Amino acid sequence: MFSLTSESNDDGLRASYNISLLIAKSGKSHTIGEQLILPAVEEVLKTVLYKSSFDILKRIPLSNNTVQRRIDEMSSDVESFLCDYLRTTQFSIQLNESTLPGNEALLLAYVRFVMGEEIDEELLFTKTLKTDTKGE
Repeated sequence: MFSLTSESNDDGLRASYNISLLIAKSGKSHTIGEQLILPAVEEVLKTVLYKSSFDILKRIPLSNNTVQRRIDEMSSDVESFLCDYLRTTQFSIQLNESTLPGNEALLLAYVRFVMGEEIDEELLFTKTLKTDTKGE
């Protein structure tokens, strides 16, 4: 009985991380999990699968703070993996300047490297520059 409950909680946790990744990739607000995704899943469970959605949905935490925390955890893993990988391989760096709506200047650094048999390109970092883009 305990292992079944633990396994279902793990499934809910896994679903929460997977949905958080989808939210991050979409670029949408983190509140979309509670506002759209959970109601959509509830509708599918009731209409298509004829199952009670209460027990399933309570195991999938998708609050704004939870989604943000999951995205931060996943991104730190990606960052550490990328840094570790770059220490052991050759790569090239591309620097670019971009602007934010308030005329703030950003420095963007991209790395390009070979992983497996494919060329990958990843954003390495962004830094705010001390200057602005007014051209003064």
